[in-house]
Amino acid sequence: MEGILVPISLFLGAFAMVFGIRYLSNKEKMAMIERGIDPGVHKATPKPFLSLKFGLLLVGLGIGLLVALFTVRGVFGSNMTNAEEGQSVAIYFGCIGIFGGLGLIVSYVVEKKWLDNNKF
Repeated sequence: MEGILVPISLFLGAFAMVFGIRYLSNKEKMAMIERGIDPGVHKATPKPFLSLKFGLLLVGLGIGLLVALFTVRGVFGSNMTNAEEGQSVAIYFGCIGIFGGLGLIVSYVVEKKWLDNNKF
């Protein structure tokens, strides 16, 4: 009996979440219409640097994984104990965070330079 309750509650929870999001979105649009605001205006703004941002983030994550791999292989060698394996996991997550953040910072610098050069 317990095995069937999990999928049922998962399905009901997902349905309630989707229904709630759609309901609240509809209420928001109706409130905007009542105030005389076009509800479709704010959704049409393009984001020209979105692909650059995600590209640099993924490049940073990949470089972070490579640096972590070389760090773990170089520091610990091939025969690791359990404590050293735990440290290598921390190195992987640390490098992913650091280089992913560096990718986002590079994206910010590129966007800011472009916006400063192209003032409207």
